[in-house]
Amino acid sequence: MSVDYKKFFKATDPSRTLRADNEEDQKYYIDFSTVRGGQVVEDLKDNISLFSDGQPTCQLFTGHIGCGKSTEILQLKQKLEAENFHVVYFESSQDMEMGDVDLSDILLAIARRVVDSLESAKVKTEAKGFRAMLNGAVKILQTEIELSAEADVPGVGKVEASTSGEFSLSLGIGKLSAKTKDSPDMRSKLRGYMEPKTNGLLDLINQEILLPGIADLKKQGKEGLVVIVDNLDRVDDSPKPWGRPQTEYLFVDRAEQLRKLQCHLVYTMPLALRFSRDYGTLTARFMSDPIVLPMVPVVRRNGQPHAEGLALLRQMILSRVMPDHSDDQRLAAIEQVFDSVQTLDRLCFASGGHVRNIMRLLNDALRKQRGLPVTADVLEDTIRKRRNELTLSIDDDEWRLLRQVNATKKVVGDTGYQTLIRSMYVYEYQDEDGSWFEVNPVLANAPEFNG
Repeated sequence: MSVDYKKFFKATDPSRTLRADNEEDQKYYIDFSTVRGGQVVEDLKDNISLFSDGQPTCQLFTGHIGCGKSTEILQLKQKLEAENFHVVYFESSQDMEMGDVDLSDILLAIARRVVDSLESAKVKTEAKGFRAMLNGAVKILQTEIELSAEADVPGVGKVEASTSGEFSLSLGIGKLSAKTKDSPDMRSKLRGYMEPKTNGLLDLINQEILLPGIADLKKQGKEGLVVIVDNLDRVDDSPKPWGRPQTEYLFVDRAEQLRKLQCHLVYTMPLALRFSRDYGTLTARFMSDPIVLPMVPVVRRNGQPHAEGLALLRQMILSRVMPDHSDDQRLAAIEQVFDSVQTLDRLCFASGGHVRNIMRLLNDALRKQRGLPVTADVLEDTIRKRRNELTLSIDDDEWRLLRQVNATKKVVGDTGYQTLIRSMYVYEYQDEDGSWFEVNPVLANAPEFNG
């Protein structure tokens, strides 16, 4: 059995999200639900398709950045479409500046993506009142946005104006978003116009876009409309001008408005909010607990290896180099890829079960090795380099907290622990007894940690 180094290197790109509708990607997909503490995708799906009784739902989905949320959400999208739902999925980071997000930005992004998707499904959207509000926003910014007959908007394409001067609805919103995304001053002006009209904006989206759209979709035989807003977990935690952290402002202070849209909603949420003092308020306002995607366990609470989690991670790695082979065939060919089984397992343990980090370490090792098999020395050098990068930003108080996590396997809700979670110095796992926490294994051999 021969292995292709270049193809393997490309397949380990850590920025790659596996798409459920891509045949090649599905060969790489590994179902970790048996070791992650629950059927996360099934829970999200059933809350929409089985338990909603036709009423709008709003769910929060969270986990460490890079732990595989987008991959699982795209599996959710495929499963819901198989049950005849019309699903609108988009990455919020394409429409918004994640360091400065407000509620109106999210609502406009949802409106744009829904209208665009409905138009693709041959569902016409009039939305006269919404168009009037949009034209009002354009007038506010008309010194910065030229109302030409046609404009090229990055990430949107050609935006055409009608003879009456009104833009195509989805493309008009796209033009506003593209023009304001990179300009704090223009974002401020647009929000100054939109924020006092938030309740009116919500009513217009519901009454002129969502409800008529859902009615037309049901005439086509669809079960309903689901909107999945990915990457909101990447919202920066910087404070708003009045001092409120942006994450708590959006998901706590504006929670009731985020869930007011009259369709099924799934938002990704920053994991650190689970340790906020306002977490109880958040769950009360969303009327449900966020669904958490934990790490893939490589060890148990007692420090013993987690055999099933380790076996699945081995297959995740080997599938990238031997996608068309059986599990047993891959295991039989390990030494064509790594110099020993121990080197492969070292990679799995060092990752802590974080799927993006395991690909990052492997990709870096492949780049350094410049061929196969990957050797233990090259892998250790790669891990050591990553450890040095992480330790540069950890202060004495954080090292103390890390030692406490190592001793107790717990994280409590103060700002120090939130920093550990956001910085991915600490990983969350789940088993039959609930959640437990472990220090990122890359840091385990750092002198400061053992000091």
